[in-house]
Amino acid sequence: MVRHHPEALSHLGQAYQEGTVGVAFLSVEQKWTSISPEVTSLLGYTEEQLLGQDFRELLFNNSEALYSGKMGALKTSGVPFFESGVEMVHALGRVIPLFLHIMLISDPSSGAALYYIVHLTERKENTAVPGGYVSGDELYRLIAVNMRDIVYYATPDQICRYCSPSVREVLGYEPAQLTGRDISSLIHPDDLALLSSLSGPQAEEIERIQLRVLHADGRYVWMEFTLRTLKDQNSPGMLALGRDITERKNVEQKLQESIERYTSLKKYNHDAIISLDLCGNIINGNEQACQLTGYTIPELAGMSAARIIGEQQLDEVLNYSGVNGGREQDIEVVWHKDGHCVEVLTSIAPIIINKAKVGFYIIVKDITEQKKLLIAKETAESTNRAKSEFLAMMSHEIRTPMNGVIGMTDLLLDISEQGSVQREYLEIIRQSGDTLLSIINDILDFSKNEAGKTELHEQPFVLKDCIDSVLELLLRKAEVKGLSMTVHIDPDVPGTVIGDSDRLKQVLLNLVGNAVKFTYTGGVTVKVSLLEQQAGQTRLKFSVADTGIGIPEDFRDRLFEPFVQLDHFMGRRHEGTGLGLAIAKQLVELMGGSIRLNTSVRQGAEFEFTVRLRLQNGLSEEQEGALPAASGQVSRVLRILVAEDNEINQIVLRKILEKRGFAVDVVTDGLGVVQLAGSTDYDLIFMDVQMPGMNGLEATRVIRQSLPQERQPVIIAVTANALKGDREVCLEAGMDEYISKPLRSEAITNLIGKFFSDKGGII
Repeated sequence: MVRHHPEALSHLGQAYQEGTVGVAFLSVEQKWTSISPEVTSLLGYTEEQLLGQDFRELLFNNSEALYSGKMGALKTSGVPFFESGVEMVHALGRVIPLFLHIMLISDPSSGAALYYIVHLTERKENTAVPGGYVSGDELYRLIAVNMRDIVYYATPDQICRYCSPSVREVLGYEPAQLTGRDISSLIHPDDLALLSSLSGPQAEEIERIQLRVLHADGRYVWMEFTLRTLKDQNSPGMLALGRDITERKNVEQKLQESIERYTSLKKYNHDAIISLDLCGNIINGNEQACQLTGYTIPELAGMSAARIIGEQQLDEVLNYSGVNGGREQDIEVVWHKDGHCVEVLTSIAPIIINKAKVGFYIIVKDITEQKKLLIAKETAESTNRAKSEFLAMMSHEIRTPMNGVIGMTDLLLDISEQGSVQREYLEIIRQSGDTLLSIINDILDFSKNEAGKTELHEQPFVLKDCIDSVLELLLRKAEVKGLSMTVHIDPDVPGTVIGDSDRLKQVLLNLVGNAVKFTYTGGVTVKVSLLEQQAGQTRLKFSVADTGIGIPEDFRDRLFEPFVQLDHFMGRRHEGTGLGLAIAKQLVELMGGSIRLNTSVRQGAEFEFTVRLRLQNGLSEEQEGALPAASGQVSRVLRILVAEDNEINQIVLRKILEKRGFAVDVVTDGLGVVQLAGSTDYDLIFMDVQMPGMNGLEATRVIRQSLPQERQPVIIAVTANALKGDREVCLEAGMDEYISKPLRSEAITNLIGKFFSDKGGII
């Protein structure tokens, strides 16, 4: 270490005991190069304001001449220091008296000046400079003990030779723990490369370095070292003044993180973000802003935002107070560089710095694609509505003539002789009509199910009767082919359940019908078993097995796909749409179950499906017997009004009713229905829904509102439509039941029996 004459520091030593001592380094040109916090405290300037400035600029009046004389003597006399009282100008403009001690550090080999070490301390004007002296060792001890920064001296190979006591406060070590030790082991691994640079050829050019140093408690502390290289032949090395900058680094890191978050938000945001100043000029933007407007960032910077959003919209942005934060703005288009406009949704938010509004953010979302999707969605919905309307129209247009074909065929069959050629021809017409009707029903059912428009109509029914009714419909076909049909219901299966019996029949009819169709010897077996029963619900398993031709293995994966027909692979021997199993699957899933093909069966085919049904509690035997639609005899002549605008349908329905002995009147529109119902007491009205003028729904509402309760007739809707909501719409209008065309004699008889049979209907 450099030692000095103790008598030269007497005044400074006395001042040190009474005031604050600041330490600084000056270059040979007498410019500030390193400054301790005590110096900035004395002079009122920040470190950044002093660094690089000439020391003499702060000397006041005569002090500058005094200083220049002392400095001249310092260079020529060979005395390495001087001490003097000076006056310096404070940052606030006032003059402050100070003690100044300057020491010249020279190169021992050449004698060339290297730099100056400056000590400054406050001097009271009325206090006489004491005549006592403080020894140099004591003075340096006082400085070292009380100095906040670390004074550190190391050899070229990083061996510590001296460390001031302040290391205890900053890093938690005793100076003795570091002296004689290679301090590189305390440096963070990522900073070792910086430390090694101090031994390189450019070491003398490095004046400052920032490193992470291991604290005694195990954490790393950011330190900034001001460096001086010593070339003394006897003790070469590095002199460093170290300062804890951890807090500053933490602030810098938080600031950097904030900047990076902001940058990332702008860079990776899918929306365009444009910042404006208070005059409406663009400050900056992100990549999406460039893509949206066609301008580059340099082109956008300084441009008035009116060029891309319009003058009126810019005025609205600039007039926005921003009291409640950001909000949506009525900016619907942004103008592109090439002249076209882009449809957008826009929000604005104020830019607040130090509680003052300094600009605005405009956040812009390109909704071109969303618009296309919206248009596509509306087009699809419109197409779907058109499809539904088309299906309803086709249903009406096809079912209306089918009503005439099947209805008249039924009437002719009733009067034709058994075994006659005429009856044979009529049977062929009836069979062809049934096939055509089945195809129409399949297409309509599949369309409803696919659109999710099928609804279940749940009511109590006897399970065995439901199954028997299906087998009765197919029994004749089975007998013709010599097939047996058996049903097995496990004893624990509930007899009466609540569900949509018509949909269950439809599934069974499809599966049993296919079994009969593809079986030529043997028979068909239907089994029902209980899977679980709890909380008022039951889950049943149905199986339909046959001894027919079976299903090829390579066809099984596509079995439940629409429009796939087994006949396509078997030579096309049977009619059908290929929709039956697809519809069955849709209906089973609608009833909370699933359907599958049992692949373990070796002969024939076996389909299994499950459904969830509700249990009917407390149902009497008399009520159970009345669950199916009543089909008993009607003991009296009913007065019936037929409201139908189609002449063929009028004839069919009137003939069916008159054949059963009922008195029938016919009217062609809703207004006629209302007039006749007001003047005549009818037991039953068959009401066509679609009629000219007043339709059937409107006529029903008028009748329900105008006639007293005792004169209210049973009204049954007759319609050629069979789409979603038809039945519900009719019942909501006040009708009692719903029947779709084509009309069959049996269906009409059963429907009348439901309301007027001697078994319990309206008498």
